[in-house]
Amino acid sequence: MKRRENHLQVKLSDSQKEKLKEEIKAFYLDVRGEEIGMIEQVQLLELFEEKLAPVIYNRALDDARRWLCQAMENIESDYYALYKNEG
Repeated sequence: MKRRENHLQVKLSDSQKEKLKEEIKAFYLDVRGEEIGMIEQVQLLELFEEKLAPVIYNRALDDARRWLCQAMENIESDYYALYKNEG
């Protein structure tokens, strides 16, 4: 099956961006013992949005598809279980 080209870009709200920038800042301070400036926070967040977010998004789609396929299998087996019990 050929995948359609999808130019979906993950967009974060302003409040999500602010929270993530604070997480980046805290990570650098807690783990590396370094202060990180606002420009560096924004650059890292933009890098993650561009490179990491699509990978995670696609993985989530794959996980959702697996869940849906399993749910459909369960529905089918549940249907046949009911059908056999009617007689």
